[in-house]
Amino acid sequence: MQFTSEHEDIRRTVKRFVDEVINPNVDDWEASQTFPAREVLAKAGELGILGINKPVEYGGMGLDYSYQMVYAEELGNAHCGGIPMAIGVVTDMATPALARFGSDELKREFLAPTIAGERVCSIGVSEPGAGSDVANIRTTAVKDGDDYVINGTKMWITNGTQADWICLLCNTSDGSRHGNKSLIIVPMDAPGIEVAQKIHKIGMWSSDTAQLFFDNVRVPQRYLIGQEGAGFMYQMMQFQEERIFGATSILRGMEQCVEQTLDYTRQRQTFGQPLIHNQTVHFRLAELQTEIEALRALCYQTCEDYLNGKDVVKQASMAKLKAGRLAREVADSCLQYWGGMGYTWENPVSRFFRDGRLISIGGGADEIMLGIICKLMGSLPGKQK
Repeated sequence: MQFTSEHEDIRRTVKRFVDEVINPNVDDWEASQTFPAREVLAKAGELGILGINKPVEYGGMGLDYSYQMVYAEELGNAHCGGIPMAIGVVTDMATPALARFGSDELKREFLAPTIAGERVCSIGVSEPGAGSDVANIRTTAVKDGDDYVINGTKMWITNGTQADWICLLCNTSDGSRHGNKSLIIVPMDAPGIEVAQKIHKIGMWSSDTAQLFFDNVRVPQRYLIGQEGAGFMYQMMQFQEERIFGATSILRGMEQCVEQTLDYTRQRQTFGQPLIHNQTVHFRLAELQTEIEALRALCYQTCEDYLNGKDVVKQASMAKLKAGRLAREVADSCLQYWGGMGYTWENPVSRFFRDGRLISIGGGADEIMLGIICKLMGSLPGKQK
């Protein structure tokens, strides 16, 4: 991957945004278990970083996905996982299909103000009985006159208590599980929407997560993204960018764990010498840093192939799988070297230990990634490679 001066400009801009807007407030936002999404996104919108790869006519920069990947990597400098995830929902999970397939009217009404940082959005796919099994969703949108009438529930919705609109995956017909779904924009102030609960999680505390109920919610049929019945395909496409974002945005957090642990083990004295002088410690940290660099190379290669129009489903799934497992490995190994201090709530490594665990669950669990990889390798039972 060859980076230009424009890439580096974006890298510096995002890094400065994280250092000046996010990190000074992380501890307070973690304690309150939410962050002021509108305030933070407004500042991001002023910098133009919410529409890096979105069309210029709607306020974006119109750049290719390599610039978006640089943004994702630098966003990972935040001292928590929740806020990068919440912002990533806006840029890489709820808006790609709208930007690619939405009507001009829909993009002007919802995409443009979101890119400007004036609106908060969510992606509504998961349900109590359908997380990684996207085809099993039960929420319906039935035509009535010029409207859709929506009924159902959505679970694990990031930004769910603060969103102005949600990109909702619904069943719009009784057809096949993969051909009966559509993506519909739903304003969150529409009558019949209930934010049932703010979910208390083990990590990602600064990001609000909610369960939503939809009871005869009416939206105009013009709020449909693209073609009716193409929602499953659109969502699978959105998942690729989500998975590349997830894998890339965790890199800096893992590096911070290693760097912080390196500093601590230089200072911590055991048996008359710094802990880092033990070969098992400095060898392990070197091994972890090597693994992080290997994942970075995979992310960069996946992005480059994506730009060249190649099918990157297998590579994106591999990157997502590796990122989740490596995040756990890095956090667990580093926490061990902090001893009792690693078991305290305020420790930065223990925060990463809690936050990073979600990577192997959200956006498709590890087992789903393995199934995709096996299928594309031709190694599922009964199939020839």
